[in-house]
Amino acid sequence: MSSLFFRTKKAFRIISKLHTLHRYSSQNLAQVEILQNPRSQIQNSWRVLQFSTKSSKFPEYEMPTVTWGVVQGKKERLVNRVMICDYLKNLGIITDELESIELPSTVEVMRERVEFLQKLGLTIDDINEYPLMLGCSVRKNMIPVLSYLEKIGIGRPKLGEFVKNYPQVLHTSVVVELQPVVKFLRGLDVEKQDIGYVLQKYPELLGFKLEGTMSTSVAYLVSIGVGPRDIGPMVTQYPYFLGMRVGTTIKPLIDYLVSLGLPKKILARMLEKRTYILGYDLEETVKPNVDCLINFGIKRDVLPSVIAQYPQILGLPLKAKMSSQQYFFSFKLKIDPDGFAQVVEKMPQIVSLHQHVIMKPVEFLLGRGIPSEDVAKMVVKCPQLVALQVGLMKNSYYFYKSETGRPIKELVDFPEYFTYSLESRIKPRCQRLQSKGIRCSLNWFLNCSDQRFEERLQGDYIESEGLGPSFSMGGKLELPRSEIVSDDEDQSDDEVLYRRTVSL
Repeated sequence: MSSLFFRTKKAFRIISKLHTLHRYSSQNLAQVEILQNPRSQIQNSWRVLQFSTKSSKFPEYEMPTVTWGVVQGKKERLVNRVMICDYLKNLGIITDELESIELPSTVEVMRERVEFLQKLGLTIDDINEYPLMLGCSVRKNMIPVLSYLEKIGIGRPKLGEFVKNYPQVLHTSVVVELQPVVKFLRGLDVEKQDIGYVLQKYPELLGFKLEGTMSTSVAYLVSIGVGPRDIGPMVTQYPYFLGMRVGTTIKPLIDYLVSLGLPKKILARMLEKRTYILGYDLEETVKPNVDCLINFGIKRDVLPSVIAQYPQILGLPLKAKMSSQQYFFSFKLKIDPDGFAQVVEKMPQIVSLHQHVIMKPVEFLLGRGIPSEDVAKMVVKCPQLVALQVGLMKNSYYFYKSETGRPIKELVDFPEYFTYSLESRIKPRCQRLQSKGIRCSLNWFLNCSDQRFEERLQGDYIESEGLGPSFSMGGKLELPRSEIVSDDEDQSDDEVLYRRTVSL
């Protein structure tokens, strides 16, 4: 038994010596190979490094596998990058901003991108405005994005202009960024056929977060009385308000207009029809224009009415327009500054009306023998005269002269006559009056609804003429006190209220 143990131990010693001798001989052979072929030293060192990384006991600290091919590829990429930049510089493209982005592997791929953008209609100058677009792949970025934009209504001929205005769109993801914005707009009741139009007007919408500025702007406008179903048309008309901050832009403007006396309900109706008001700068435009109106004699309590009639007046270069029109009214129409202020209060659109348009109706009235002083009074009382078509005024005037037999003085006292339709109101009512033998003023039979006119013809009393109802912005509807002359003095309060209401 002991002899067997010693024989086994001797055999292990022999095997160990042979293994040591083999290892020593292998090292000597490797050294000889290194002396004969120095390159084999480098390759062998990479093999050792590769082996050592794989045998690490801590994978989280392992170095990546390094091979000679990867190092060579890196150098090739550096060489290709230099070649690509030289190619772009030869085209006139500034490459400074391209240093921080990954460029394609070959010049051919970059040439494909440049030619694709040029086919869209972009010039070298356009590319220099945003050279980062050259980092977008034609197949992975440009084609999917442009195909989707065309699908939602942006025509192919307009894609180049769209990219020129908002080149960042080429970096977006159709699924993650573009589709959610389009769904948001559709949720606001923007018509499907209007989506492309809205994005062309304001392409930056594609870069906004849905839960940010856009949602808060819509929520605030609805809170002041804008109808939710009107948001869609408002976006189509003026999509820029979706990018405005409520706290710094929208709310201060609304608060200021409310402080002037405009009720929020009326302001909401104004915004529904003329959403672009939200784009007027409060400090630089709106407040100076309000001060300008006051300086030209517009009464403060009338300001809300002026703004409600002509909201655009808040955004005009108003001082220059008012100065020019006031001088024109004084020089040509013999209307003093106080009269001009009354004209603006009744018809604020006058500040934007061309002077040659104003003169045509005035010259027509002067040509009919009406003194210039009376024409000035007519314009102050009814500024709408200066916006009428002369052809319609001629027809109404000739009917007045030939059929009614009334004096010109009555026409001067009631210039609103020219604002009524000759065929649908003036002629039919004159015929009814003649058939009944009733003699009355122009105001009595023209300044009322058809129903009220019939009631007046059938009534056994005559109302005394007075001013029409007045409406104070933000206040209650006030009716003028009208004295009713009748044989029946015992009328209930309900009947009196009914008669007053019908006169509206």
